[in-house]
Amino acid sequence: MKKQPEMTDKTRQTFINVFCDLYSQKPIEKISIQEIANKSGYNRSTFYQYFTDIYELLNYVEEDVLKSINEEMANRELSTHTFQDALQCLESAEEISVLKALLGDYGSVHFVERLKREIPFERLIVDLPTNDILAPYLIEFYISTLISLFRLWIRNDKDLPSEELVKLIDSLFANGIKPYHILIKGEG
Repeated sequence: MKKQPEMTDKTRQTFINVFCDLYSQKPIEKISIQEIANKSGYNRSTFYQYFTDIYELLNYVEEDVLKSINEEMANRELSTHTFQDALQCLESAEEISVLKALLGDYGSVHFVERLKREIPFERLIVDLPTNDILAPYLIEFYISTLISLFRLWIRNDKDLPSEELVKLIDSLFANGIKPYHILIKGEG
């Protein structure tokens, strides 16, 4: 008798949720299949019906997030691509716990690099001279800054409303940190 598709999806999702919870707390090398199975309420053999190892599970999670973000960005009008749109794409792409794990302290640099490479964030930059020799540096600065600030925001459990984060980022890109430095210096 074949398993019901909703049961297999539920089981797979349980493994993913437990893995992401563990991955946000410790490096992948310290996570065992036995631990994932135990915390999921299944045995190791059930885990192997879905994934060959932990790295295949990690790849599945990464692929799923990237696919969701790409779909979300593709559904948006090109003219409305702003950082706020990118933030909403990241937020709605997957449960926040998955992003917290992938972009957290134990998440891999590999995923961040894939995110930079595979998501068309450069479309968010308006009026960038594409034939300029500095363009790749400007794009890298912009994308790395966006991802780093998003990671911090996720790690801080979204302590700022998303609109406030967007305003801060826009202000930092437009004016740099100097206005905040003066503000901080003046308070001390």
